[in-house]
Amino acid sequence: MAGIKVTGWGIAVPEKVVTNDDLTATLDTNDAWIVERTGIRERRVGGTTSGLAIEAGQKALDKAGLTPADIDMVVLATTTPDAMVPGTATTVQNALGINGGAFDVNAACSGFVYGLVTAAGLAAVGARRILLIGSDTLTRITDWDDRSIAVLVGDGAGAAVIETVEGESDLLSWNLNADGSLKHLLYCEHGGFLVMDGKEIFRKAVRVVVESAEKAMADAGLGVDDISLFVPHQANLRIIQAACQRLGISEEKSAIVIDRYGNTSSASIPLALVDAIDNGRVKPGDTLLLSGFGGGMTWASAVLRWGG
Repeated sequence: MAGIKVTGWGIAVPEKVVTNDDLTATLDTNDAWIVERTGIRERRVGGTTSGLAIEAGQKALDKAGLTPADIDMVVLATTTPDAMVPGTATTVQNALGINGGAFDVNAACSGFVYGLVTAAGLAAVGARRILLIGSDTLTRITDWDDRSIAVLVGDGAGAAVIETVEGESDLLSWNLNADGSLKHLLYCEHGGFLVMDGKEIFRKAVRVVVESAEKAMADAGLGVDDISLFVPHQANLRIIQAACQRLGISEEKSAIVIDRYGNTSSASIPLALVDAIDNGRVKPGDTLLLSGFGGGMTWASAVLRWGG
C-alpha cells in the first residue's frame, strides 16, 4: 500500500494585527489578564476562508515545485466555510486552477489532522498528490462583546502538499476520535456566534489530547523520548503546558505560535509547524507529534516522520 510524504508547505494570515491593548477599547480586560489566562498577545483578523486558503495553497505548491496540473485532490479543513453551498474547497480548486476532486472536512480545530489522515487514505487508493489546507476565519462567527471568546480567536490558513511514495509512509500512525455528547461545550448555530464552556473544555481537552497522543505514539512503536517536536493545536497556552506536563514533553520541544496568532482552528497546527520549519527546528528524519481537539467534540493525533 502506498505511503505519503509532505513535500511542500505554506501559510497565509491577514495583514491586520489586533493586539490585546486594542481589545481593551471595547472589552473589560487588559493585556496582562489575557496573557496570563491564554498566552495570546495578538491575533490576525480579516480575509476570507477561501482567500487565505488560496494564498497558503499556492505557497505550498511553489515550495513543492509543482503546478496545479500535478494535484489530484484538494482537501480543505475548515469550520468557517465561505457559504453553506458550495463547499469552499471548490472555490479554492478553481482559483488555483486544479483539476480533480475537492471537498471540505469539518472536524473543527482537529480538522488538519483529520485531513492529513484523509489524504493518506486517498493516496492509498490511487491519488498521487493531494493539496491539504486548514483555513478558518473564526472572527466572523465571534461576538466581539463576549470577552470569553473574543480574546481567543484569529484568522489564518496553512497548507501542505501530500505526495504518494512507494514503501514506508512518513505518516507512522494516527488516532481520530469524537464524542457528540459533548457538543454543548463548544458550538455555533447557523447565523449565530461561538459558544464555549471554557472550564470544561480545558478539563476535557487536556485529557483527550494526552490519551490520543499516547495511543498514536504506541501505535507507531515510539515513546516520548522519540518525539523531536510536539505540534499541538493552539487553543490556549495553559492547555498546551498541561498536556506537555502530562505527556512528559518539555515546553521547549513544542511548537507554539499562539502568542502571535491566537486560536485559528484548523489553521493552527500548520501555522505552528511551518513556523518551526522556517526557524530550523525541524530536520529530515525528525519525528513529529501533531495533536488537536475541537468542537464536536473531536480530537486527533498523528505521528509524522519529517522527510522535508
